[in-house]
Amino acid sequence: MTKVIMPSQQKVEKATLSNERTLATKIADLKSLFKGVVLIANVLPVLTGFWLALHFSNTTLGANWDVFLLAMVGSTLVMAGALILNNWYDVDIDTVMERTKNRPTVTGNISLKTVLILGLTLSVLGFIVLFFTTFEAVIYAFIGWFVYVILYTMWSKRKYTLNTVIGSVSGAVTPLIGWTAIAPGYHIVPIVLALILFIWQMPHTFVIAMKKYDEYKAAKVAMLPVVRGFAFTKRQIVVYVACLLPLPFLLGSLGTVFLVIATLLNVGWLIASLTGFTTKDDLKWAHMMFLFSVNYVAILFLAMIIVTLPIFN
Repeated sequence: MTKVIMPSQQKVEKATLSNERTLATKIADLKSLFKGVVLIANVLPVLTGFWLALHFSNTTLGANWDVFLLAMVGSTLVMAGALILNNWYDVDIDTVMERTKNRPTVTGNISLKTVLILGLTLSVLGFIVLFFTTFEAVIYAFIGWFVYVILYTMWSKRKYTLNTVIGSVSGAVTPLIGWTAIAPGYHIVPIVLALILFIWQMPHTFVIAMKKYDEYKAAKVAMLPVVRGFAFTKRQIVVYVACLLPLPFLLGSLGTVFLVIATLLNVGWLIASLTGFTTKDDLKWAHMMFLFSVNYVAILFLAMIIVTLPIFN
């Protein structure tokens, strides 16, 4: 028998589908506004810094559960606020670039006034939450926020290839936020973690700029490949990746297993970087390098947590 669908039932089904699309659009808009993947990537070093501070302070997560929640929530809010303010300020660039043209600031799904208020509100709330940990954690969070929002987004991004160096400072402070929520930051471990992140972000950002060369050029953003070309950028990538080689040896207190993992990652990335000089497809190579860099930082910082778990000590 043929199923008969009444007009009223059709209206209900259409309304349901419309609501589902609306909800999906809102979720996609929020994910884009908060730069979900970038936010998560920045939260991991905060977690690692916090965990290692517990390890080297001979204390436990159970005894500092409240501080952990405050540090993670506070830092996440500050970083989310900074990323949203970046979206608010860069709406003209995002309109031109293919990968950002669907952001709610471009489509108008969320008004720029709302985005600005949300970015500022989350930033302030994040700093307030962090004040309940330590003042040092607040200072590092503010350094990261100020560098990313003011010095990178509003000042250097459109004018100087140095923008990548400046922007890397904001990402480098993340493990210091986590560490200083528990212990003073004048310790070799958080300092080296910050150095690793600072150097890592350079080749990571360069290969993204190579992948999106046409878009950055159209938007007139002063990324290194746009201003100096691919050949120069590849040489810079090799230099920065090579600078990572000695850093794991400053983290000998994390044990031999970590040292081996970190060294293998560094050597592997350096070899991959050198293949850029012989590749016939720069964009394919840049994509491969991008995937390597993303996995590099995730594996490295997760390894730091794993090798210091109580079951291994």
